[in-house]
Amino acid sequence: MPNPKHKHSKTRRDKRRTHDKAVVPTTAVCSNCGASVLYHRVCSECGYYKGKLAVEKKEATA
Repeated sequence: MPNPKHKHSKTRRDKRRTHDKAVVPTTAVCSNCGASVLYHRVCSECGYYKGKLAVEKKEATA
């Protein structure tokens, strides 16, 4: 198996790794209940999307 003939510098290594980072997903605030929601998704708390009811939520039973 081939091995590198010359050492790559730390700068060259770091330039390659600039895109290898974790990205925090962008969130928005639900216009109905105020919970944080991922963009273009139905709110998991109330079931609303763009101010309209999209999913009917069931009441939690005790």
